[in-house]
Amino acid sequence: MERTHHNGTLNLSNVNEHVCLVGWVAKRRNLGSLVFMDLRDRSGIVQLVFDETIEEQVKDVRNEYVLQVEGTVLERKDKNPKLATGEIEVKVEKVKIINSSLTTPIIVADETDALEDTRLKYRYLDLRRPILQQNLMLRHKICMITRNFLSKQGFIEIETPILCKSTPEGARDYLVPSRIFNGKFYALPQSPQIYKQLLMVAGMEKYFQIARCFRDEDLRADRQPEFTQIDIEMSFVDEEDVFKTVESLMNKIFMGTKGIALANFERLTYNECMAKYGSDKPDLRFDMPIQNVSKIFTDTSFAIFKDCLANDGQINCLVVKNAADKFSRKDLDKLQEFVKVYKAKALAFLKYNGEFSGSINKVISDDEKQALLTALDIQDNDMILFIADKAKISLTALGALRVKLGKDLDLIDHAAYKFLWVTNFPMFEYSEEEGRYVAAHHPFTSPNPEDVDKLLNDKANCYSRAYDLVLNGYELLSGSIRIHDQELQEKVFEAIGMTMEEANEKFGFFLEAFKYGTPPHGGVGIGLERLTMILADTENIRDVVAFPKTASAYDLMSEAPNVVDEKQLDELGIKIK
Repeated sequence: MERTHHNGTLNLSNVNEHVCLVGWVAKRRNLGSLVFMDLRDRSGIVQLVFDETIEEQVKDVRNEYVLQVEGTVLERKDKNPKLATGEIEVKVEKVKIINSSLTTPIIVADETDALEDTRLKYRYLDLRRPILQQNLMLRHKICMITRNFLSKQGFIEIETPILCKSTPEGARDYLVPSRIFNGKFYALPQSPQIYKQLLMVAGMEKYFQIARCFRDEDLRADRQPEFTQIDIEMSFVDEEDVFKTVESLMNKIFMGTKGIALANFERLTYNECMAKYGSDKPDLRFDMPIQNVSKIFTDTSFAIFKDCLANDGQINCLVVKNAADKFSRKDLDKLQEFVKVYKAKALAFLKYNGEFSGSINKVISDDEKQALLTALDIQDNDMILFIADKAKISLTALGALRVKLGKDLDLIDHAAYKFLWVTNFPMFEYSEEEGRYVAAHHPFTSPNPEDVDKLLNDKANCYSRAYDLVLNGYELLSGSIRIHDQELQEKVFEAIGMTMEEANEKFGFFLEAFKYGTPPHGGVGIGLERLTMILADTENIRDVVAFPKTASAYDLMSEAPNVVDEKQLDELGIKIK
């Protein structure tokens, strides 16, 4: 008899039905003359009952054995409300042991005590855990919603090459040696950036791809060396067209996976975002903006604040509402050490309870205290945390401290999804390592029309048509309106110190295409893993990737990367140094 139902789908409506089920044994319990087993498949778990007539056939069955059973669905006397199938059980009449299992090195359940390295080594067992299977099914659902939505909007799904030319795009390339062209290399794509722009030159107008990307960079909790992005490019558009398409897609995804209708997507320019949150990817699920109080201390006699302002610094602060009593001097010393990681020299504080107390209470004037009370709307048990330093240091340190306090004080609304468009990114950033300005996004990002004249003589104040979409403190996507004018492209190359000879050497085929009528175009790359992480409510990207690498980019299961034999190296013309 073939399988009639998936285990997790059975309920009271199936009582008295004869069923055939398959799956893995998740748990076994012996109760006198009866043996109970939980049988798990991808859909869930159902309880099986074996009486004395069949008990002998399963006496050796342990967890993770694969069984096929036939039996009758009965209503349970001791119902389990925590289980989707908790109102029924299956009285087994026939059983077939399809396969046996060794004792597993990890507990195959949502709650497992295995270390992550053990889980990754035995990933095929780890993936039997329902929570990880649900994450992968969620990822699949996001992809299907995306494909259906974009197809209906007139987008065409096109695959771009995996073996391509190494071009400078910010991160380090993974290189692939060529056997046919010894001494030459392909690169794995960091993104399909050049190819998707060429598709716009080719007149495809609306392209998308669920694209694999590769970057040889240091990893962290939300990064993998190989990752997937929902890649989108459109012709004859401006920023508003791109924003509208992405917002509509996000609404479809969140309604389809969570049943949630999204609120308005907020917008801030890069400079506004940094001034308010000290980060270009702020978590808006809790309040606590950075506030600039430099004007209050314009005439201060407090030497540290006075010197800061005299050297073009800023005095910024966070107001921690109704939490002054939660911070001992020892706690504040820990915060002091925390901000020093972000190059801040010191963290000053004031607490208020009818009057001020704190590290700078005796060195600022009564007028300054009164101005703080009014400007910051200070109430009893509030605390103010100050950093006086160069603007970038002060804002970055307070931005990091804001996130820490949000977590430590449990201020984050974990049920909320807060989207923010960050626009008008700097066109360039100064590289201390190279001693010059480099492209902040990539060299094909269009500058704002009003800033074109600043490309060569005022790079620090030149802004671009680049944008990010931030969700709950994660950069969910990055994109821009691209340059489509050849003269402007040459000017941008000149601004980053790249001669046309160098540009042609690196991007020659791309620049050649731009001579044949290029439409205005723009697009985005949406991080599929990050989006899935947020919807799955996990902070670890490895929880939403089937076979992930460790933080050192190593595959513990297959033991990759690994050595290859001399014959392969000889064919490639490679000698290990």
